Formats: sequence, C-alpha cells, structure tokens
Amino acid sequence: MPPRLPRSRATILVAVLLLSMALAVALAHEAWRAERSHRATADRTLRDYAAFAAWEFTMGAKGKMYSNILYVFSPVMHEEALGPHDPLELPQVLLRPAVREKLCPAPPYAFRLDVATGELTFAGDAPLPETQQQIRRAVLKDLGAYVRDWGYRTIIEPTGKKPLSLVYQVKWRQDGTKAAVYGVEFCVQAMATGAFETMMEKGNVLPPALTKGLPNDSLFSTVVRDWEGHLLYKSPRQYAGTYADHHALDAYGGIRTTIAINPAIADRLVIGGRPRSRLALLGALLGLTGVLVAIGLLQLRREHELARLREDFVASVSHELRTPLAQVRMFAETLRLGRVRSESERARSLEIIDQEARRLTHLVENILLFSRAERQLVRLAPRPCHLAGEVREALLSFAPIASARHIRVEQSLDDAACATVDVEAFRQIVLNLVDNAIKYSPTSGTVWVSLGVRGDAVRLDVEDEGLGIPPADAERVWTPFFRLERDVKSAVAGSGIGLAVVRDLVQRHGGRTGVEPRPGREQRGSRFFVELPRSTALTPERAERPTENAVPDLETVGASESDA
Repeated sequence: MPPRLPRSRATILVAVLLLSMALAVALAHEAWRAERSHRATADRTLRDYAAFAAWEFTMGAKGKMYSNILYVFSPVMHEEALGPHDPLELPQVLLRPAVREKLCPAPPYAFRLDVATGELTFAGDAPLPETQQQIRRAVLKDLGAYVRDWGYRTIIEPTGKKPLSLVYQVKWRQDGTKAAVYGVEFCVQAMATGAFETMMEKGNVLPPALTKGLPNDSLFSTVVRDWEGHLLYKSPRQYAGTYADHHALDAYGGIRTTIAINPAIADRLVIGGRPRSRLALLGALLGLTGVLVAIGLLQLRREHELARLREDFVASVSHELRTPLAQVRMFAETLRLGRVRSESERARSLEIIDQEARRLTHLVENILLFSRAERQLVRLAPRPCHLAGEVREALLSFAPIASARHIRVEQSLDDAACATVDVEAFRQIVLNLVDNAIKYSPTSGTVWVSLGVRGDAVRLDVEDEGLGIPPADAERVWTPFFRLERDVKSAVAGSGIGLAVVRDLVQRHGGRTGVEPRPGREQRGSRFFVELPRSTALTPERAERPTENAVPDLETVGASESDA
C-alpha cells in the first residue's frame, strides 16, 4: 500500500493544481482570441520583417566589402592628382601579400589600363589573350559613366564564353582627365571575407526592441548567392520558408540575400496591433502557471519519497531489531528458568545471546554513525597504523555471525599495508562491508577479504557470491536508505545505511569506494573495494602489532563454533 500524504499537505497540493488548471484555461482562451484576430496581420508583418532583415543584412555586408575594396586600391588612391609627366604606378602594387585573401582564390591578377594610349598591363598570373581583350572592351565601355567622387566601380558581364567580373578604380590627372584604370578580378566570396559571418553573429539586423537580446541564429536563417547563382553563404541553422523574403544588391551584379524568420519565435516578433496589456497578461499567466506546476510536482515527489523512505527505514530497522531481541530474550529466559539440559546447551545458548548482541551492537553503531554524519558531528582521530591487524580483529569479532550463516571467510592480508586512519572508524568500515557480503551470500557460501598495497594506496576488497549489483545501481547502492528492488521484496533484512556509512567514513579519510563484478565469466557476486592513502609513518606502540599479537584465522574460529 503506497504511503499516504498528510491531509493538510494534500489539500495544499490540490489547491495548487486547481489554480494552475484555471490559469492554463485562461491563457489558452486569450491566446486563441489573439490568434484569430491577428493571424493575417501577423503573417504579413513577419514577411515584412524578413524583407527588412534581408536589406539590412545585405547593406551590412556591402559595408564590409566596400572597406575591403578600398583597402585593395589604397596604394593608388592618393588624394593628389597626377601631373602631366608623373609616372603611373605599376599594377603590382595591388597584389601585395596583405590583400591576397581578399582576391580571387585562383592565382590572382591585377591590371592597369593607360587611358591615353589604351595600353593594358597585367601583374600576377595574366589571363588568356581573349580575356584581356574582353577586359579592355568592358572597361573602356564602362569608363564613360565613372564619376570622380566614386571610390570604385564593378563590371559584371554574365554573357560570353567566360563570365566577366571586375572591380576597378580610376587615377586622375590634375587637369581633370582620367590617367589610368587599376583593377582586379572581382570575387564576392573573397571580398566579403568574414562579412556574412560577422553580420550573422553581431549585426543588428532586426530592431533590438523585437529581438529582446536573442542571437540572430535563433531569429532567422540566411542564404546569400552571387549573380551566377553560386552559394556564397549559408547560415548553419536553417528554417522553413513560411516567413521569408529577399533583397538583391544591384551594385554588385545582383547579390541576392534571402532571410527566413524562425517560425518558433514568430509570436515574439509580431507585436504591432496587439494591446500591450494583453501581452503582459499572457506572459504573466504563462510564467505563473509554470511556477505553480513545478511547485506541485516537486511537492508531490518530495512527499511521496520522504514518506516511502521513512516507512522503509522504520520497517527495516524494526525487523532487524525484533529478531535478535527475540532471540536474546528467549535464550536468556531459558537460562534464567534453568531449562537447559546440559552444559553444551548452556554454552550454545550463551553463544547465541552473544551473537545476537553483537548484531544489535553493529546495527546501533551504524545508526549512530549515520545520525552523526547527517548532523556533521563525526569526529575522527586518525593515526598511522598497520591495517592487517585491525582487519583480523574486526573479522574475529564477526565470526559468530558468519558461523551462524555457515559462511566461510577467507583472508589474504598484507601485513605491510599501512594507512593513517581512525581505528574505530576503520573497523566499522570492515564490519559493514563484511556484514553486507555475508547477508547477501548464499548459505554455506564464501566471502573473500583481501588487503594489499597498490601504488600510493592501500586497498581493501570484500567479495561475495551473491546475485551481484546491476551496473545502473553501482553508485546508488552507496546512497542512504537505497536498496535494490529485488532485496526489498526478499527476506533479507537491511536498513539501507551500511554502505552509506562506509562511503562517508572513507571520504573523511581522503579515500574512495566502489563496487565491481567479480572477475571471471562464470563467477557471480560483487567486489566492494575501499582505497585509502598509503602511509609509512607509524607510532611506536603500533609498530610491532601485526607480528606481536597474532589473531586466529576467521575460518578456524568459525569452524570451531560450528562444531560446538
């Protein structure tokens, strides 16, 4: 049966959801009225915005190309006119390295046409003779329309064997006559280097009052083609042509820019004719609805999760406490009433009482440590010590519980492993890992405990023969109160805080924890590991402990108790 929410909280939640529903209905009704009354106007306005954006985008790119062209012709664009006998600059001055990226990608050329003699001089990779004649005819034909105030002029001839595209500038003499014509092949792609990208990234193509700070690629898409229809630029993000228009730049032979407005933000751009109060109301209703829905969902999730965790924890702890307490009480009453029939039965009763008392102590210690960690009250006193002896003592204290489950515990401990730890906290780490392994191992199974040095770390491994941990839950098993779904439905008791205590204590020592499958294809079970920073400095009273106080192997202890 799912946990129930308190009545007061449920009432609040229902009220929030009902209010959200009412606001959503009001918002839908207002949006429907606005769409019905302004749909035709909005579509026409968006296409007008697209045409305006195309014009603004083209003009911005034209300004960049204008600057590049003037920079190409800067060596021959002196303010002073030439005297009657002043020499003409050679066309090589236009092919300096700094402007090569602004010229055509093929081997570029520059030319000079002496107006007085008609002599055509080339620099760079001169074109074919027939192209030279075509350039002379085109320049002489267009020269009559050139005005002295112009900085340059373009010539586009799409007809003929080879389309011709030129940009030229006139050098004047002091008497007002044309001295020479300097020009280069005109490639829009090269002359507009960076212009289209700059306009797309930084240009104010649409009024800021409409865009509200949104980047251009969220507002519209752009396609630019030259006079031959070749693609010059295409924005990375493209939108449908529902609200699209174009602008052609005749000065450059008909460069055509097409702008398509993003349909997703169309409603944000169309504000003409809509009452300001209605837009403000729609925005307020939409925002408030989102906040209320989020509050309702968050409240519902938190209430159910907290109720479930609280119920599961209380049930698990109660179950774990009830069994050992019943055992202790039953065998203590048996001893008190003198109902034992022999000394072996008396010893067996005392062993069971001791075993269940150890289990209770372990559970209470876990709960206390978890509670202190939650309140940030854990205080550790770390000191360098050999860990093998501590592991042996922890396993020896756990021997009765292992024997009761007929679990063999095999050890492989390196006496040289040393780390700076709080001894009691480290024992709790070992006990929790071993308790977890024994709890989820099959009866008469085996648990392996190993301790060794790996580089700058000391590693403790505890392996079991259980069902293993799914990879998706490898991290979640370390969170408080979490238990696998299969374990919750099984008869295995657990509070869900043992591994959480292990991770908290290990992290306080500067180490790390993890779980991985046991090696081998046919093997079942999991390997839980703990890595702590290695230490070499020992206190004098602990230096001889691993060899001074030998601790019996847990397998031997477990076997003797089972035989008893």
